[in-house]
Amino acid sequence: MASPEDNIAAQKWMRIALINLLIVASLGVIMRYKIAYSLPFIEQENFLHAHSHFAFSGWITQALMTLMIAYLARHSKENIFKKYKWLLLANLISAYGMLLSFPWEGYGIISIIFSTLTIFVSYVFAFIFWKDLNKLQIKKVSHYWFKAALVFNIFSSLGPFFLSYMMANNISHPNWYLASTYYFLHFQYNGWFFFGCMGLLSEHLNNSGIPFSIQKKGFWLFAVACIPAYFLSALWLPIPLWIYIIVVLAALSQLLGWVILVKQMLIKKSIFFNEINIQTRWIFILSGIALSIKLLLQAASTIPSLSKFAFGFRPVVIGYLHLVLLGVITLFIIAYSKIENLICTNRTGNAGIVIFIIGIILNELFLLIQGSSYMIFIGVPYINQLLLVAALCMFSGLTMLISGLKKTNLVH
Repeated sequence: MASPEDNIAAQKWMRIALINLLIVASLGVIMRYKIAYSLPFIEQENFLHAHSHFAFSGWITQALMTLMIAYLARHSKENIFKKYKWLLLANLISAYGMLLSFPWEGYGIISIIFSTLTIFVSYVFAFIFWKDLNKLQIKKVSHYWFKAALVFNIFSSLGPFFLSYMMANNISHPNWYLASTYYFLHFQYNGWFFFGCMGLLSEHLNNSGIPFSIQKKGFWLFAVACIPAYFLSALWLPIPLWIYIIVVLAALSQLLGWVILVKQMLIKKSIFFNEINIQTRWIFILSGIALSIKLLLQAASTIPSLSKFAFGFRPVVIGYLHLVLLGVITLFIIAYSKIENLICTNRTGNAGIVIFIIGIILNELFLLIQGSSYMIFIGVPYINQLLLVAALCMFSGLTMLISGLKKTNLVH
């Protein structure tokens, strides 16, 4: 059981993370407005960099660090948040540094300094969290997921460092640039983000009575496949047949791992969903559905013709990224935080969550329509305006969610 001080600190940091998510949504609204109408004083590419970097660092990383520290607080006797306060603050300052510098200068000296600082903060966090995890007497499958998440977060940093090397040496190679970018994205959202969330989920699987051996099997099916699964994002490169075969096996391995875990959750659903309110159950279920769609699309992308479609149309790529970052990760973080009473909402907040989810679904639907229309060379009238409506829907829902937050000192 976490101390009252740690409970209060966890709620405070989650509130800050949600405010950061609202800022991410506001940048999305601005960019969608510029595409649909005119906003000449806005440099779209610079705002896109601010939007993506702040989403990764200011929202997901800030939230995951908070939830992982809260996990330690529940299983440790020391005041954990006091120990990690400066790391959380350093990550927050770095995120806001990128938020303010990218719209102003794009990739410049200031934005590069702050983005590099976030990487070094992640290194320090990985080192300290790993040591604190080893101090816990009871070892769980959660620890496997957490440690893998930390390792993959460090792996992801090699992408930006290689891009910096290319820029410093005036190396202009489109394939290398894309490969490095996708490398960073893969080990962030399929590594650090996903494995961090699964570590949090694993604790509830354990409490639901799902056997250690089955949880461990699910972990290894995902973990072993994560590195070769990077090439799912690089199938447009001329890769040898043997690598392609490994990539197909990696996609199937992760799909099998998810099927095994879902089967156990369905068997233990009465225990798993015990004392979880209806709205939170549905948020969990929607996150699970989004993950299932993501893994199926991932497996389908190994088919060459579908792979060309996936990487050949920008709306499809954007839709896939938002499916993972919003549909899978963000919904899971909100649901998990509600279960742990780190996000406590009144009626306004609950209504805000519903509107936010509607916005996510509309965003995915409109991006799918836009991507499909590009494929058959048919324009869809007012599609950019519809995407703006979806962005406004998410922004409005988050505004209501944050305004509907209430304080409580009760944590499971």
